[in-house]
Amino acid sequence: MAAEKELYKIGEVCRMADVQPYVLRYWETEFPPLAPNKSGGGQRLYTRREIDIILRIKQLLYSEGFTIAGAKKKLEVEMSEPTAPGQKMNLAEVKKELREILQLLK
Repeated sequence: MAAEKELYKIGEVCRMADVQPYVLRYWETEFPPLAPNKSGGGQRLYTRREIDIILRIKQLLYSEGFTIAGAKKKLEVEMSEPTAPGQKMNLAEVKKELREILQLLK
């Protein structure tokens, strides 16, 4: 089984989300959960979780018609909701989260 890539550069994320780099940089200033690590050379490095957040922000803004302020509030609520009773993370998700934590600690 091939290992999933752990960190993505801004260009790769822009292609995945179909947005321009300046849009991602702006969203980083508006949405606190979106805080990519930076390499020694200053290159932004995004985790899969951050890409999921970017895709959700894009959906809120472009598809659902939220304002930046509205999307920020909606995202805060969604991210603060506990996992529904009976819903468990699978082992792959736990491993991914732990790898992200280790990367942050490096």
